[in-house]
Amino acid sequence: MGKIIAIANQKGGVGKTTTSINLAASLAVLEYKTLLVDADPQANSTSGIGFDPRTINESIYECLVNDLSPRDAIQSTETPNLDLLPAHIDLVGAEIEMINMHEREYKMKKILDQVKNDYDFIIIDCSPSLGLITINALSASDSVIIPVQCEYFALEGLGKLLNTIKIVQNRLNTSLEIEGILLTMYDVRLRLSNQVVEEVKTHFTDLVFDTIIQRNTRLSEAPSFGISVIMHDASCKGAINYLNLAREILQKNGHLNEMNTTVTA
Repeated sequence: MGKIIAIANQKGGVGKTTTSINLAASLAVLEYKTLLVDADPQANSTSGIGFDPRTINESIYECLVNDLSPRDAIQSTETPNLDLLPAHIDLVGAEIEMINMHEREYKMKKILDQVKNDYDFIIIDCSPSLGLITINALSASDSVIIPVQCEYFALEGLGKLLNTIKIVQNRLNTSLEIEGILLTMYDVRLRLSNQVVEEVKTHFTDLVFDTIIQRNTRLSEAPSFGISVIMHDASCKGAINYLNLAREILQKNGHLNEMNTTVTA
C-alpha cells in the first residue's frame, strides 16, 4: 500500500510545486512507482511535467465533483514509474461545488484510496491556501512535507499552518504526521539564508530534513521544458538535492537501510 504525502504551505512561492514534481520524479527514478497529484487550480505541476492544462478533459476536478474514477484521469509521464493525476482551471470552483456535499473533507481520500495499492508513493501538490481542497489533501494523506524558503519572513504563517494540521489531526485524520520541514531556495552566499536555517532548526529541531534545496538555475529552467530537473540535468545541484531528499524519506520510512543515502555534487 502506497504512502500519501502532501506538500503544503499556504504561503506562495516557497517551492511547493518544484518539490512536488522533483520529489515525485526522484522517487520514480529510484524505481518506486509514484503518482503525482496536482491539487492546485493553477495546475503548475500538470504543466511542469509536460501537459497542457487547457487540453486536459479529465482531471482531479472531475474526480472530486463528478465522481469520475481516478484511473480514467491518470496520465503516464515521460519519466518511468511516474504517473500524474492532472488539474485544470475548473478546480478553482470545486470548493464552492463541494460545500454542501456529504463528507466533503474526505472526497480526495475516497479518490486516492481507489489507487493507493497501485503505487509506492502518492505526492500531492497543494494550493497556496488553507481551503477545502488543501483540507481534503491533508485528510487523505499519511504525512505532510512543509517547504520553507530561506528568505525573510520564512516563518511567517507557519504557526497558522501547523495549527491547521493539528485541527486536521484532531478532527479528520488522526494518523496524519509531519514528514518534515524542508528548507528551500538556500543560497550559501547569503548570510540571511544561513540565519533562516539556524532559526528553523532551533525552533523545529528533529522535524527539519537534513537535505536543503539550494537555489539552482537548472531547477528553475526545468518546468519551462515540461520535465523534472532530473530529466533536464541529472548532474546539477537541484537534481542531487531532490534525490537526496527522496533517499532521506525512503530511509525514514524503512527503505534503503543498506544504501549510502547521500550524494554530493
